Order: sequence, then C-alpha cells, then structure tokens
Amino acid sequence: MNNNMEYKGYLGSVEFSEEEAIFFGKIMNIRSLISYEGKNVMELSEQFREAVDEYSSICEQQ
Repeated sequence: MNNNMEYKGYLGSVEFSEEEAIFFGKIMNIRSLISYEGKNVMELSEQFREAVDEYSSICEQQ
C-alpha cells in the first residue's frame, strides 16, 4: 500500500485512525502544517487536492 498521494508536485501522507474510523494526512515537505481528512479514500483524496489548491493560492498571493 502506498502511504502517499501526489498532486501538483506536492506530496501528502495517508494514515488511518481505527479508533475514529477516519483517514487523515498532511501536506509534506512544506513549512506550514496543512492537514486534511476524509471518511473514505475518495473523500481523503478530494480534501488533499483542495488543501493543495488553497495552499498554492495563498503562496501565489505572497
């Protein structure tokens, strides 16, 4: 199983909390802490892409 996702050159971690029954992760190799979560892999992937898009937009404005 691959524990990473990639989108627009950003890597995101993939983890699962059995206790909370939720997938979660964070964008890796950046200074900020940007996290995301989802009830299933599809939702996690969507949230990761949204987080990357938002982070990229903020970086472009600076």
